[in-house]
Amino acid sequence: MLTIRFYLTGLVMALLSATGGAALAAGAGQVQHLSGTMTVQRPDGTVRILSQKSEVNPGEVLTTQKDSYAQVNFSDGSSVTLRPNTQMKLESYQFVQDKPQEDSAFFRLIKGGLRTVTGLVGKRGNQDAYRIGTSTATIGIRGSGGDTFHSGDSLAGVVPGGEKIAANTTLHTTFTGSYIMQNEHGFELIGEGEWGSTDGTSKPVKIKDPGLKTDLLGQVLDQLSAGNCVVK
Repeated sequence: MLTIRFYLTGLVMALLSATGGAALAAGAGQVQHLSGTMTVQRPDGTVRILSQKSEVNPGEVLTTQKDSYAQVNFSDGSSVTLRPNTQMKLESYQFVQDKPQEDSAFFRLIKGGLRTVTGLVGKRGNQDAYRIGTSTATIGIRGSGGDTFHSGDSLAGVVPGGEKIAANTTLHTTFTGSYIMQNEHGFELIGEGEWGSTDGTSKPVKIKDPGLKTDLLGQVLDQLSAGNCVVK
């Protein structure tokens, strides 16, 4: 009888361990839509091509190729859409339903452009828990949707779509709510319909619409959602 009890206890512990391991292994996010090619570089340096439903995890660098778009949905209900020729590192991500104090989401935009729609991280607890970082600014949420661009050194001032802006410059526009754009020199609140810019040598400032055709991404997302291929 005692032997059976020990056996059952061990079996239950093994099942709990397996379940816990599966939960830990679950990705922070999943590729929801993909048109073209996106690769991921793991923390160990290995690189592989992602597909729809692929998981993404903290520490990984995601890269879209020319004419490629990808939307990644995260477990808190947020999403990030990568434009062509974009490189983004998922620096950190933590979301546990009953532990809002531990929420964290930090996306580092190395080059290219992102569209972000926020979820529960940054809304149910510390609003500074959700951030987008570039080499010249950090952007925090005070809202729920916006586009961020970073030209980067290697792109020589070119952002997705072929538009040219000054090298090593960060641009952001807000669609809903507001975002706060800041660096070591100061900050600027970017409200709905507004644009902010900084090259890192001074505080962010509001600018006129630079004409980056942000509405085109909405059309692309509609096509992806409908299951249509947008790569020509």
